[in-house]
Amino acid sequence: MITNHDIVMIGGGGAGLRAAIAIAETNPNLSIAVVSKVYPMRSHTVAAEGGAAAVIKDNDSLENHIHDTIAGGDWMCDQDAVEYFVNEAPREMIQMEHWGCPWSREPDGTVAVRPFGGMNIERTWFAADKTGFHMLHTLFQTSLKHNNITRYDEWFATKILVENGRCQGVTAIELRSGKIEVIAGKATIMCTGGAGRIFPFTTNGAIKTGDGMAMAYRAGVPLKDMEFIQYHPTGLPGTGILITEAARGEGGIMLNKDGYRYLQDYDLGKPLDIDDPSHPVKKSMELGPRDRLCQAFVAEREKERTIPSSYGHVVHLDIRHLGEKKIDKKLPFVRELSKNYAGIDPVYEPIPVRPVVHYMMGGIDTDINGATSLPGLYAAGECACVSINGANRLGSNSLTELLVFGARTGKAAARFALEVPHPDKNSLELQTADEQNRITRNFFRKGRGTERIFSLRKEMNETMETSAGIYRSGKSLKETCDKIKELKDRFVNIDLEDKSLNFNTELTSALELEFMLDVAEAIAYSALKRTESRGSHQRSDFPERDDENFLKHSMAYQTNTKPHIDYKDVIITKWPPGKRVYGKEK
Repeated sequence: MITNHDIVMIGGGGAGLRAAIAIAETNPNLSIAVVSKVYPMRSHTVAAEGGAAAVIKDNDSLENHIHDTIAGGDWMCDQDAVEYFVNEAPREMIQMEHWGCPWSREPDGTVAVRPFGGMNIERTWFAADKTGFHMLHTLFQTSLKHNNITRYDEWFATKILVENGRCQGVTAIELRSGKIEVIAGKATIMCTGGAGRIFPFTTNGAIKTGDGMAMAYRAGVPLKDMEFIQYHPTGLPGTGILITEAARGEGGIMLNKDGYRYLQDYDLGKPLDIDDPSHPVKKSMELGPRDRLCQAFVAEREKERTIPSSYGHVVHLDIRHLGEKKIDKKLPFVRELSKNYAGIDPVYEPIPVRPVVHYMMGGIDTDINGATSLPGLYAAGECACVSINGANRLGSNSLTELLVFGARTGKAAARFALEVPHPDKNSLELQTADEQNRITRNFFRKGRGTERIFSLRKEMNETMETSAGIYRSGKSLKETCDKIKELKDRFVNIDLEDKSLNFNTELTSALELEFMLDVAEAIAYSALKRTESRGSHQRSDFPERDDENFLKHSMAYQTNTKPHIDYKDVIITKWPPGKRVYGKEK
């Protein structure tokens, strides 16, 4: 069966909903499909806690935000995209206000902002510490006003359909029935989020398995800058649950086993007394960038100054000095999470934390309009690389990014859809039959498979964590490349115990694992080829940044054997590469 729309959205999170709203407002006559493997309010945007960055205060400037973003990204950002992003950000945030997003306020009624790591000025808008939750609610409720948006909740997209040199929709499984159908469109927008579940310890929800990235990769679209994986310095041990950067923005401090503020030993400034009105200092100590704080943790562990626990080594995040009243007003969710998942009350005890995989700077290669190299295919949000995040995303830029580039990408896709004909029905039916046969052949064999999903996924997690984590080397990355190839070879022997069609979660787990192995492959090979250290990509065998050879975006193309890695220049407009300076206000 084929269902036709003008534009097909894959993913119903923040980027997907913002794109859908932009299309509906641009042209209410366009038919829009939002295809999501979960109900939209379960999308991972809902889990973001700390806030969204945009210039709003008189002591800030667009120039400051641009420079913080570019320097924070270790000069790997495309500067034209950053300039557009920063200029549009305030308008998008005010629009969210008009749609009903309950931004926290100062006593005088103005929007409150808090400091975030790597930023020279406070510019992070927030709604207590449930910012993503409130933003996603706002976008979801706004989308309901538009009758030309049709939702396909709990539909699992499996393949991009290409005909006559352009993307013409996707095949998707209706999870309730197990039937596979075509959801066709003149333009398709990938908004499927990141792929943190490739790693064992992550803040990412179970749904973040790189589906959109892998589908684009298989369709011939390159994945850009995949070697840059962001670890967040404060995840709860054992769960990966995020303790928001807002806790440090409000004045939380990091302590090793001796109660010592160890970040002062890593070129991140000197600590002020916690009672000093100037604490915390922007771009200093606990408000340094995420990559540098995670690297400091590794160094502390090697010096045996971390704290052993049943879930690995940890350090302490201490917010006790903030007091119960401030914690309950500004960080109520941090208190709730700490109580429920760590068994401690941060009003009285420090929170045990460790680095945890959080975000992918790389993704589907797009231009500033969200367009890929495949006509008709667009991407926005974490699955895309436009590229404003470079080698290290600054916290609170991502929520704003999904608004700014969700809107821009939606409008660009709407323009494209008006210029091309409807998809070729006969061709799409043939491709759907092929996809149905592939899934049946590969996953519904009669007891002939020897491999299990859990085992392969566990081995993938382990090799990515140990060899492609915070620090890498040529030797470890080569081992990871070989291991991923081995796992892909073994994957063909997967057997499913569940042969049913209705809500077959074992089948979706197998498809997700197949996607993750493709993305893991792109990460490992891209990291192996980048023989320098930059931002979140740290090579122990190449510890220095190498602008002469590697001020370039990596481009991973899928082949029948191993990924082909090519490069293209970073776009520099006004800000030539310089030294990342932290530890003092600029």
